[in-house]
Amino acid sequence: MEHNNYQRTGVRVYTFVDETEKQNSKWWHKLCLRCHQPDSTPSWRPSWWQKIFPFPLFPTYRQSAQQLCILFFFLLIWGIAYVEIGEAVTPDGELFSMTVLVIVAYLMGWLWLKVTTLPALIAMLLTGILFQNLHLVHMTDKYRKLNQDLRKVALVIILMRAGLGLDAKVLKKHYTAVLQLGLLPWIVECFAICVSSHYFLSLPWIWGFLLGSMIASVSPAVVVPCLFRLRDSGYGVAKGIPTLLLAAAAIDDSISVAVFAIILNAMFSTGSVTYNIVVGPLSILAGIGLGSLWGAIASVIPEKGDTYVVPLRFLILFLGGLFSLFISSLIGWSGAGPLAIVSSGFVAAFFWERQGWIVNKNPVSNIFRILWIFFEPILFAFTGAQITISSLDPEVIKMGAICLVACLILRMIATFLVSFGCGLNKREKLFIGVTWLAKATVQAALGPAALDLVRNRQTSGLPPLEEEKYAKTILAMSVLSVVLSAPLGAILIAITGPKLLSREPESKAPERIDGNVESARTPAITPL
Repeated sequence: MEHNNYQRTGVRVYTFVDETEKQNSKWWHKLCLRCHQPDSTPSWRPSWWQKIFPFPLFPTYRQSAQQLCILFFFLLIWGIAYVEIGEAVTPDGELFSMTVLVIVAYLMGWLWLKVTTLPALIAMLLTGILFQNLHLVHMTDKYRKLNQDLRKVALVIILMRAGLGLDAKVLKKHYTAVLQLGLLPWIVECFAICVSSHYFLSLPWIWGFLLGSMIASVSPAVVVPCLFRLRDSGYGVAKGIPTLLLAAAAIDDSISVAVFAIILNAMFSTGSVTYNIVVGPLSILAGIGLGSLWGAIASVIPEKGDTYVVPLRFLILFLGGLFSLFISSLIGWSGAGPLAIVSSGFVAAFFWERQGWIVNKNPVSNIFRILWIFFEPILFAFTGAQITISSLDPEVIKMGAICLVACLILRMIATFLVSFGCGLNKREKLFIGVTWLAKATVQAALGPAALDLVRNRQTSGLPPLEEEKYAKTILAMSVLSVVLSAPLGAILIAITGPKLLSREPESKAPERIDGNVESARTPAITPL
């Protein structure tokens, strides 16, 4: 009898396992697992949950409860806004349509990332374009200023995360390689875009240079997650290629934002040419100096043992960054603000590391990372919502695409040539050239800036219709660069990384650059 029960039990267990394996091999099960991952730590759930909402067809109870919390937050905020503001947040109001745009952009980005593994920002940008051209969102001048200010807040978060993620040890030991890879390819692409846009898009030289300073920036939002996946698999770890590239990307972004701000300020300034020439270098020095001073202050105020040290340090950096960006624009020293933000984050992280906080993994960086989750869909959805397809000139799109592709190829070649002396072989140099193709974050933040000034009745000395035409070309090129290069860069990094980089388990090979050991576990910059 016991033997028969054992046989029955054995058959029953075997049948259950066999059926489970068959179920797990089905295409829908694999698709659901791309969207719904199991919890990383033990979690509680009601006894009836799995029967009604089986995993992975539905998310786990913990994930569902988290999503419900976020939904409750949005509903409560909407309710408060309705009581205080009124019609603007009703379904026919502008604020309501803007809020729906951001929520849909976030959901589409999340779904896009899970299904394709490509950056979520692509879907967010396309969602904004779709909403605008289906007339699902409309922004009058009253709320366009709110749009501009939210993009500035997003820019502060981008730059502060870049500064907080810079590792002083990497910059000190390998400053030559970081500058080579962060500056020289940027200069080549900037001038290439300037020249090509002048002849192919008929932009004046100063407008072409403005476009080049923006387009030449690399996007850590695309590059960093791809490099992290390669690093976790052991690719490029032995020579410290991920660490080197992440530090160079931070330098690239900082220079791009500062130069763009200086050129834009000079174009729309009412001062003399001599004044604008002098202000450029002075704003760079002032931004770095004052930002470094503010970062040093943030390392001693508040005191490191304070109970509220984390929120206080976050606020002193975040509010200081906002103040520097807004005040520099107000006084006409636009280049100072972005550099002050990066410098304050870098100096603060340097001193915090001495106090025991790890660069890139300290609690303040984590707060900025959480903020970026909210501001990423705001930035890319609102940038996409600036594009009206019917008003675009097909010739501009065609010639713009040719300019972008040609300059991306030129940048890849230039990166390969200028990376001498970095201790890299030809295959690794080629991989770095491929990595530098992706555009996204800075382009979305700065693309509408010139158009904002034109709509605010500021002038660069040209007829208003010409200024608006050039500003719309800048915006269209910024969006086109994201749509073309972000998915292309992510795909090429994923494909070429395993083929061009040597693989070594991370536990057996600490990261090296030119033979110097670096930590394989601490990246130089966080994803933007």
